[in-house]
Amino acid sequence: MGPSPPTAYRSRKKRRPEQSTSNGTVILDSSKTEKPAFPLVAFFWPAKGTNTSQWITLPVILMFVFLFRWCTGMWPYSGFQKPPMHGDFEAQRHWMELTANLPVTHWYFHDLEWWGLDYPPLTAYHSWMLGWIGWSIEPEWFRLYLSRGMDDAGLKVFMRATVVVSESLVYVPAAVLCVRQSSRLHNINAWESSIALTALLMQPATILIDHGHFQYNTVMLGFTLAAIASMLAGRPLWSCVFFVGALGFKQMALFYAPAVAAYLAGICFSPRLDVPRLLAIAIVTLASFAVLFLPLLIGTAYDTYRNVPLPSDVTIPPLLSSLPWQTSEKAWYYPYLTQLAQALHRIFPFSRGLFEDKVANLWCAIHTSGLHKLHNYDSALLSRAALGLTLASITPPCALLFFLPKKAMIPYAFAATAWGFFLCSYQVHEKNVLLPLLPMTLLLATDGGMKAATRAWVGFANLLACWTLFPLLVRDQLRIPYFVLTGLWAWLMALPLASVGAYTVSGEEGGLTVVSKVLHLGVYATMVAWHVVEAWVPPPNDKPDLWVVANVCLGAAGFGLCYLWCLWRLVEESGLLSGKGPAKRGGEVSKKKQ
Repeated sequence: MGPSPPTAYRSRKKRRPEQSTSNGTVILDSSKTEKPAFPLVAFFWPAKGTNTSQWITLPVILMFVFLFRWCTGMWPYSGFQKPPMHGDFEAQRHWMELTANLPVTHWYFHDLEWWGLDYPPLTAYHSWMLGWIGWSIEPEWFRLYLSRGMDDAGLKVFMRATVVVSESLVYVPAAVLCVRQSSRLHNINAWESSIALTALLMQPATILIDHGHFQYNTVMLGFTLAAIASMLAGRPLWSCVFFVGALGFKQMALFYAPAVAAYLAGICFSPRLDVPRLLAIAIVTLASFAVLFLPLLIGTAYDTYRNVPLPSDVTIPPLLSSLPWQTSEKAWYYPYLTQLAQALHRIFPFSRGLFEDKVANLWCAIHTSGLHKLHNYDSALLSRAALGLTLASITPPCALLFFLPKKAMIPYAFAATAWGFFLCSYQVHEKNVLLPLLPMTLLLATDGGMKAATRAWVGFANLLACWTLFPLLVRDQLRIPYFVLTGLWAWLMALPLASVGAYTVSGEEGGLTVVSKVLHLGVYATMVAWHVVEAWVPPPNDKPDLWVVANVCLGAAGFGLCYLWCLWRLVEESGLLSGKGPAKRGGEVSKKKQ
């Protein structure tokens, strides 16, 4: 026998050495020795300049962030032992039993007075899956009508675990991918990328709301991060799919929709019209929405085939009754039209008023402060005013992103657009502040993102957001997790009140301007004073919500500053101020950052 043919051999790529840092994680002392710029960097210091694999670093990060999530989950939740409605925990549990026990056609109609389902179909499917899993573990947790307000310890563990698992399957991998894509775009090494990822996953507001108060916001935020990662990677069609997933899980993802549309349209028109790409984006988006609603329509077809009647107290959905043509109940399409109309009616509750609770946005600040009482106006007029002001606030960032679709501008445009919605839009809740916080915190994974100037603004937004959530968290008995998580994050990032490291850097070295320092430190001092007064001084009898109103007004003013900062940085990133030309095709960044 002859010699065997040589086998193909491909040599392993040598691991490239870590690039030198310029992102603000390292400072030089008087002896020109490198030192960590803030405590979070110090935790990663042993891995600096080594070939430590991400397969080692990433599990350590995930174990660290999981620990704080699970510990937060040991505290009470929204509505714990608080009849009659028992809060958001009961709402999520009820949606699980509702979808697991009732026909699909009843999901958006059943007992609307008791936490009626008012989220898009993907939340319904998610609840159905978790309900069946929970039922197989303990049926008593999800017996329709018989399990209301249950606070069983085993149920609490199961519900808390569903948040962690859902987040681990969607939000965490999307965050890893998005931070890595942003790091590649801005030439940030893997070591600094891990620091930015940890800061993002340790966002105190996200942990307090999802793992304390109890919600599944991180699923929607995870789909959003996946959409951003796809944009940064130059895969616009995948970004359409993922963003439809975000909208399909929670309608508040609409805060990002104008920015998404502006960027995707921008890359189709700049530098020249790209008709195939435009058609592909439109087709994929429509197909994604079709797939989103398909299980609901298939369930409707099955119930129609079985002649399953709707609940006896059903009223015709307003959208159906307002159609310009007559719809016959005997028409084959009537059941499907009814389900779609009811779902949209439940998802967009325009009849609830301008705002439901005290939230730190423009409308609530104007009304509760006594500056102008909005209840004197017709709700339709207020709706139009909110729409007009929202459009005015989101038009500048979206226009910039459309005409100059640079990838580096995406986080700023997302943040500015989301702040515009939060401050000016209709039916805003306290928890909606998580939406502008996500792209702002993602800025830590951009060029210079962890330098004092950007880190201070990102930290200011996050800590102010947690402070505005404090009245909600106190009602949920989450006072201690609030102080622990916000204090820990502030210390890790060298931010007030745990540290003033980010405010001791001069402007020439990547620090804040004097004006920004005065504004930030003034707001932080007011926040501390507010906590002291709230804890020790009872409000006047004739103004029992005085301290909450003060929280709302200061929070709205601070968030307005965050909006203006994001808009200004977006203008800077666009290159308009320096006279640079438009972005390359596909949103490529300038050569300086390639």
